[in-house]
Amino acid sequence: MSNDNTYTLPQVGGNPSNHPDTTNPGSFANKNRVGTAWTFSSPDTPGMPAPSSKTAWDFLPGGWSRDAESNRQKFASTCITQLEFARCGIITPQMKRVAEREGHLTPWQVRDEVAAGRMVIPANINHLKNALDPMAIGRASKTKINANMGASPVSSSTDEEVEKLRWAERWGADTVMDLSTGGDLNATRAAICRASTVPIGTVPIYSMIIGKKIEDLNWEIIEAELHNQARQGVDYFTIHAGVLREHLKYVRKRLIGIVSRGGSLLAKWMIHHGKQNPMYDRWEDICDILRQYDVTFSIGDGLRPGGLADATDAAQLAELATLGELTERAWRKGVQVMIEGPGHVPLDQIEYNMKLQRTLCHGAPFYVLGPLVTDIFPGYDHITSCIGATNAAYHGASMLCYVTPKEHLGLPKKDDVKQGCIAYKIAAHAADVALGIPGTRDRDDELTKARAALNWEKHFELSFDPDTARAYHDEDLDVDTDFCAMCGHDWCSVRISKEINEFFSGKDENYTWDKPKKTAALTPEQQEILAKRGVLSPEEIHKLASKTKKAVGATKDAKASCHSDYVDPETAKKVQQAKGLPSAEKLVTLGVGVKTNDGVI
Repeated sequence: MSNDNTYTLPQVGGNPSNHPDTTNPGSFANKNRVGTAWTFSSPDTPGMPAPSSKTAWDFLPGGWSRDAESNRQKFASTCITQLEFARCGIITPQMKRVAEREGHLTPWQVRDEVAAGRMVIPANINHLKNALDPMAIGRASKTKINANMGASPVSSSTDEEVEKLRWAERWGADTVMDLSTGGDLNATRAAICRASTVPIGTVPIYSMIIGKKIEDLNWEIIEAELHNQARQGVDYFTIHAGVLREHLKYVRKRLIGIVSRGGSLLAKWMIHHGKQNPMYDRWEDICDILRQYDVTFSIGDGLRPGGLADATDAAQLAELATLGELTERAWRKGVQVMIEGPGHVPLDQIEYNMKLQRTLCHGAPFYVLGPLVTDIFPGYDHITSCIGATNAAYHGASMLCYVTPKEHLGLPKKDDVKQGCIAYKIAAHAADVALGIPGTRDRDDELTKARAALNWEKHFELSFDPDTARAYHDEDLDVDTDFCAMCGHDWCSVRISKEINEFFSGKDENYTWDKPKKTAALTPEQQEILAKRGVLSPEEIHKLASKTKKAVGATKDAKASCHSDYVDPETAKKVQQAKGLPSAEKLVTLGVGVKTNDGVI
């Protein structure tokens, strides 16, 4: 602490903003070291496992070397996967597109991260022929989110599933997993792969046992279904090969056993046949199939904990060690790999879980469900898991599988998907800012400038969900004044700061505005948002939906009379205190004159 009562800040990592003149010192994460195990990483709490000293370069196929030029001369003509191209020093069109989308990475950095196994580009060669827009998952890139969807035996159709896909894409899903267990799975999957601009993942074992008993599963069925889905364009497969016979003894005393569908099915198969997991035994054969189409592994966590009581237990950790072994074997086959991680973990154990995976799986991207940090909030698990997901991403997870409010309770509906996506966009973005990824705070800073200038239109435009922001604002005050309904005119700190000449706040010339606006009638989407809140009556919503400029006296060239710089402060306070729509009739009852095209009411 210095003599002028200011604190000496700790040495910081990168700056998430391209606005160097802000007062924020930047990220407190580790200094960015793209190209190492500490790429956009959090400082280690004492006792955390150290990063692995190995990468995918340590697990090469026979004949390959660490010299990219030598590999290019020998194997360039036979390369199929993004990993193989990267090992040959080749920058693919997909790597270039990833660099464009990320902004803070160069194509060379993308290539090198893929070669090290710390980044994957899920891009099935057949999906690339359709609508796929290549993206990357890895700690050097921005944190991604996945949305689950799928038809059940009693619900949905192909058209509905494609509509769900569109909805998930609209709300920011970076990938989508089709977890259908009913209907025409083959036709639905094909339609989704044709339509999707984002990578599609599946759990192939679901389709392998439709109409069969799990005990009937054999290599012929496994092989045929993997080829079938890969030909359709699926970009990544969840394969639960890490659940071994010897792990099952650790599950016996768990409060909730095995909560992974794939894990429980394979456990039943092993117990019935008295044999090892067939996915584990035939791993190299599965790798050969995935390599043909450049399908990425999402090696499944079949023994993930389903409650806090089972988190970080012997079963989970034994499987994770096996996932590290499977990673090494897949890399030797030239196949891209990411690892799936736990679903229910107490807050204090999240960092350990993330950093243990970094050690055992040599930095392969970690894809986690949540994790949920408490079990007692059914109906709100998008929130309990969003808290864990933010921590997971800050401590090393590369992709977050969303959780909706319907988790544990039923199949998510349209609005549940939206709520899950938004919760996880919050988690991913918050972690990226905290990690100091360049440029990730720029939009936040722009919105702050708009908020400081009380420029409502720009405020909503920059928000992730403008419809909701506008609807909530108009619920209390549907005129864009120089104060908000939360504080009112006299108490608005933002308005006061803006008026202090010595402050920069609110004075950015790109955000200033001097014409208050009466907002347009609510759109159907905004009406629906307010109706679901259950706060306003149908009559009040109707008024908001049908309001006109004339109703509050805002004309093309005139301000609305409820704007505080048009009337005296006392009138402004009266308007702000009025409940609901400040309509002409309501303003008349307050004794406020309202200008209209026909004169003053």
